[in-house]
This record gives sequence, C-alpha cells and structure tokens, in this order.
Amino acid sequence: MPSPSTDKLAVLIDADNAQASIASELLAEVSSYGTATVKRAYGDWTTPNLSGWKDVLHNLAIQPVQQFRFTVGKNATDSALIIEAMDLLHGRTVDGFCLVSSDSDFTRLATRIREAGLAVYGFGERKTPKPFVAACDKFVFTEILRPAAADSSDAVSPQEPLQPELTDAVNAAAREDGWAALSGVGSLLMKKNPSFDPRNYGFPKLGELVRQQPFLEVKSVPAGDGSPSAHLYVRVKDT
Repeated sequence: MPSPSTDKLAVLIDADNAQASIASELLAEVSSYGTATVKRAYGDWTTPNLSGWKDVLHNLAIQPVQQFRFTVGKNATDSALIIEAMDLLHGRTVDGFCLVSSDSDFTRLATRIREAGLAVYGFGERKTPKPFVAACDKFVFTEILRPAAADSSDAVSPQEPLQPELTDAVNAAAREDGWAALSGVGSLLMKKNPSFDPRNYGFPKLGELVRQQPFLEVKSVPAGDGSPSAHLYVRVKDT
C-alpha cells in the first residue's frame, strides 16, 4: 500500500454497482492514496434498491447525484458519472480519481484519465471484468475491505497462482547476487497486475506474505542511516 499523499482525489461511486455496507472502509482505504476532496454517489435515489445508501451518504458527507432512469435497459447512472468525471478532469481540480464500480463500462473512462496523466484507483467486487481492472493504476477488490476479511486468511480466495507471479517479480528485480529489494518487487507486481494486493491472500503487508512462501528467502538489512527501520530483501530459493 502506498504512503499517504497530499493528492486531491475525486471519489465517484456507481451506487447501482457498489455496496453501502463497506462505504466507511472504502473511504478509509482511499485515505491511503490521498484526500477525498470530491465524494459523489450516482443513482436513481427514488428507487427502493438504493435505500441502504441514504444514511451512509449523510454520515460520510457523500453527495448524492440524482439520475432518473428514463429508458429501461439503459444505464443513465454510468453516463452521468462519466460526464462529471470528464468535467473534473478538464477542470484540473483533482490529482486522481477513485472509481467505485464493478461495471466494465468505466474501462474507457479509466484509460482516458490515465492518458491525461492522472492516477486512477478502482474499487469493485472480484467479479469486476479484467479490462476495467487492467485500466486502473491500482484496483482494490472490495471483499478485502470487509471487517471479517481481516480475521480469516481465506476470506478472499486469490484468482491467480501466487508462486509464478512472485517468482517473476523477484527475478526481474534481482541484483547479480539474486537478492531483490522488496520495495522493487512490490512496484513490479503492481505494474504487471493492478489488482495485486497481499490482503487478497490473507496478509496485511507484502513482507508478511513473502515470509510465508516456502520458495522464497527473506533477509532484513539495517538501514544505513542508523534508524531502527530495516530494508527487506528477497530471493528465489535454489531448486
């Protein structure tokens, strides 16, 4: 997880495709990437299926944006969110966007925002189509934001085998002696797979994840500045 920054972020929520029950945890996660200066949720608030959002909107100061469904089968909510996102993009009032939806319709929006040089953080359920996930700089599966996920290592089952992904990243970041700085490994993992997150595998930090892998060796090297912190290095064990 990146260090907190001073980036101003627009949090745009597709209420039709996001769950109100994790809204508080969602905004806590967003705070890891910057400050949510814009918080909006889009939907037809006259329909009963969004009733669970109403108290959440008030308590978390999220602005509801009303969008009536004029035609059955057409998603007017998506269009409203995309239009306002483009307005914010061209206004240059934010440094990045948090798009909260499991809908692939936002794939092109994410791509367009990144083309403009701004960061895109996606949040959606594990069912989110891969094109939308890949279009974001970072994608967080919202299942890991649920309080129960912190108490169970199998609360969220990973989608891809872990060993090939970690092995490739370690080898790519390794020095001539085979050791790779864990920070470099993490950066490569994120570039290759925006949805990579140690919490998907039941570990809060990457360091804890790699320590539990039998195919990896991990060592701690004291920081050269005399501080109590240490740098972690990892390499693939000889077979």
